[in-house]
Amino acid sequence: MGSTDKPADLETAKEVPPPPKGEAYGSTPPPPKRDYFFVVDVVLRFLVFAASLTSVLVIVISKQTVHLGPRIVVAKFNHSPAFIYFVAALSVAGLYAIITTLASLSVIWKPILSTKFLLHFVFLDVLILGLVASATGTAGGVAYIGYKGNKHTQWLKVCSTFDKFCQHVVGALATSLFASVLLVLLVWLSTFTLHRKIPK
Repeated sequence: MGSTDKPADLETAKEVPPPPKGEAYGSTPPPPKRDYFFVVDVVLRFLVFAASLTSVLVIVISKQTVHLGPRIVVAKFNHSPAFIYFVAALSVAGLYAIITTLASLSVIWKPILSTKFLLHFVFLDVLILGLVASATGTAGGVAYIGYKGNKHTQWLKVCSTFDKFCQHVVGALATSLFASVLLVLLVWLSTFTLHRKIPK
């Protein structure tokens, strides 16, 4: 009677620290935010696939047959090692682009994997960029000789005769150059996105 002692349960309740601000008991951490840079990444990779596939198809169907007097001359992409390399390189780039498009789509749905994929994307994108750029330059050099010839080595220009074939080659080179530009943008995008994830 008349004691000032407080009940034990009230003292215990006072000792329990309050939850941190913005959190409640039993709450789950919010899911990681989706990185919408990967939406742009998916679009660019699909465009790389479309450009690579277009380049391959255009140069593969570039066959042209010309009657030169009694002779029949056929121009095909597989008559030149440079064009064979071009087709092989762009085929690899197209396959890579569709695989990484699917991988990038998976990152959109599972953002927790983004940093891991970004590092791989940067390395592989640079490798494929080098492959496509070298193939475009190699095929472009042969195409230029076919268009202009070379007086010093007595190589005659052939595009005046095989005009349809040369038009297909130019179209394939233009789309492969477009694919190279897209790959440069992808390298920049992946590097910038990775940089944003580094703690400041």
